[in-house]
Amino acid sequence: MHFYTQTFNKLDIQMKFIQNKYVKLAVAVLIIALAVYQFTQKNIGNGIALIFLALIPIFLYFRNEYILLAFFRLRKQDFAGTKKWLDKIADPQTALIRKQQGYYNYLYGILSSQTNLTQAEKYFRKALQLGLTMSYDIAMAKLSLAGIMMQKRRKREAQELLSEAKKLDKQNMMTEQIRMMQQQLKKI
Repeated sequence: MHFYTQTFNKLDIQMKFIQNKYVKLAVAVLIIALAVYQFTQKNIGNGIALIFLALIPIFLYFRNEYILLAFFRLRKQDFAGTKKWLDKIADPQTALIRKQQGYYNYLYGILSSQTNLTQAEKYFRKALQLGLTMSYDIAMAKLSLAGIMMQKRRKREAQELLSEAKKLDKQNMMTEQIRMMQQQLKKI
């Protein structure tokens, strides 16, 4: 039993190292160095192929693979699958850049809003603090926070969040939800 625990602890440490955002950049630099070497050896095709191969870890530095897979699961309304992919991120602070940490907390906020509103509030606030890239996501986080504030009977804070969400909703995708929440807010 002790052997298995020790083995899993080593695997956990290895996963944290492999998931580190700087390891992805180091792999990209090594591949580019190999591509330069191939160019100097007159193997132009190999060098070009390696340059394209180096784009993969660079892309994954800016767009974490687990967060992408979690978004695909969320799109299919598979909350268990979304949580499974998010749980694979061992240490978000070392594995993700700041914006990705925001989306990590945003996704956890969506997941926990199904069960625990206090936890969801914490995740949404952290996501907004870390930053989200798209205005739609910021508006959705603020709209969700406004719903949580309504549940907690904090009318003024809910109104502020709703007005901010309305300003951010440029494509008018959430106007019906915002209007419905404003009507519910009048009843409080």
